[in-house]
Amino acid sequence: MKKIKNIAAAGVILLLCACNNKFLEDAPKGIITEGLLASRENAEKMVIAAYAAQGNERYYLRPLTPWPYGDLRGGDAYKGGAGIGDLPEWNVSETFVNMTTDEGGVAGKWEIEYQCISRTNQALKILSMVDFPEKTTRVAEMRFLRANNYFWLKLNFRYVPFIDETLEVADYKSVGNDLTDEELWGKIIDDLQFAIDNLPEVPTDGAVGRPTKFAAKAYMAKVLLYASYEQDEKNQVVNINTDRLQQVVNLTTDVIQNSGKQLFADFADNFQCETQNGMESIWAIQFSHNDGTPTGRINGTNQVVYPMVKEYGCCGYHTPSQNLVNAFRTVNGLPDFDHYNSINIVNAASVKTHTIDPRLLHTVAMDGLPYKYKADFIFDGDTWPRQPESYGSFMSMKETVPYDSPCYQPVNPWKSDSKNRDVIRLDDVILWKAEALIQLNRHAEALPLINQLRNRAAQSTTLLVDLHGDPTGNFDIKPYLDGVNCTWTKEFAWKALKWERRLEMACEGFRAYDLLRWGVFAEEMNTYFSVERTRRSHLANAKFTKERDEYLPIPKGQIDLSQNLYRQNYGY
Repeated sequence: MKKIKNIAAAGVILLLCACNNKFLEDAPKGIITEGLLASRENAEKMVIAAYAAQGNERYYLRPLTPWPYGDLRGGDAYKGGAGIGDLPEWNVSETFVNMTTDEGGVAGKWEIEYQCISRTNQALKILSMVDFPEKTTRVAEMRFLRANNYFWLKLNFRYVPFIDETLEVADYKSVGNDLTDEELWGKIIDDLQFAIDNLPEVPTDGAVGRPTKFAAKAYMAKVLLYASYEQDEKNQVVNINTDRLQQVVNLTTDVIQNSGKQLFADFADNFQCETQNGMESIWAIQFSHNDGTPTGRINGTNQVVYPMVKEYGCCGYHTPSQNLVNAFRTVNGLPDFDHYNSINIVNAASVKTHTIDPRLLHTVAMDGLPYKYKADFIFDGDTWPRQPESYGSFMSMKETVPYDSPCYQPVNPWKSDSKNRDVIRLDDVILWKAEALIQLNRHAEALPLINQLRNRAAQSTTLLVDLHGDPTGNFDIKPYLDGVNCTWTKEFAWKALKWERRLEMACEGFRAYDLLRWGVFAEEMNTYFSVERTRRSHLANAKFTKERDEYLPIPKGQIDLSQNLYRQNYGY
């Protein structure tokens, strides 16, 4: 009887539905479709979600901050932490020798960049369905963000599939990573050109995190600079495109002269919470603090860089290399280009014994010196690093904040902060222009640009003092004076430019990519290893294999998912 009643009830339901099939047109509850999101309010929310993805920092295998691959693979820093078994993926990155196509860190780097791209594509798709006054500006913002992520994919993996908002998910499987360098650079350039054409010169709503027309021009200059160094299939630079270099000069000149941006008087102001989004910052990833959430919108990669001292607590990663520290030593105010690595700078005594570039003490924490400009908070090289017997007694400081900073945020046992991460600053733009000018045989025009940064560095000593107000180092940095302390030939200018980039941008994640762009990656890293392996046992077997290690491998998991449509990078 119960069975018969159930069948009868089902029949009634079917009869009722036969009279009205409107339920077929209703979206199932709990399912969000693109049509339901097609409103101005939701489009703006999707845009904000795409911005949020740019700050989804996860130190464990998914960093967006560039230092885990830019510094560890470029000789500016050691991994740090508690030995080679502590986050071993980064040890593989640093030493090169055990890199495999299924290495977890590489897979994570691929995934996090594409997660960001997915957010921008979703936002672009919803934007295409609605109309409101700011629509074109929002589309330009999303294409700018997408260009940012494809740029980092290009630098790390070289050949990657380009997925945009016009492609249906079902068709992803038909897209390979077979675009040429020229074609992939072209896709990134197209996104940035749209941004240049449609972004305002200043954010219309005052939101400093939104890119501007000048941010897009600066990013375009960066992309064109990299694209100027053309590589063969074995990752070797075979040509320098001078037409593109001239575009770099034009774009950087426009940004320098017309963006309203200026260098801070003190280099230190680029790395402090109180001066973030300042006059030198062109575009930065925005983090937040005290925003109503338990820990704020903080930098997850920076969770592992703080010292092992009670005011902080964890975890001692991103340890500046001895090679980098030695590069800041000066002789008569200029870098000791040929013999810099023959003398080790190690502590407070040695920065008084030898003359140094002040930027060293803005970048590296050293034994016996104040930490983050706190004259009464003295760094102990024996106890503050996590494993000094393995990775030495230095620590990186640009990305950290003092423990009493309004940006500081413990997330026990880790520590982090909400200080923004500059993606593009004016000092970087100045160096791009100088580099392009030198390569165009206009090295005389590059001289005042490089000297502008050196003169700023010389003045950046106000915060580098002890409790008595005395300088903490023997600072001596001078500008290059052609015919006085140097002969400013193209060859010398090129050497000076490369040195200046390393000192100005040290420990910010750019070193490996500079070496890649210049075509000297193998030469520089194997020279670095030849000495550093005598200093650090974890580098005993480190070796850069030319025509392979310039790029990370395409993750095997992605090749499998593509059903072998993706091709592997050369040498793997």
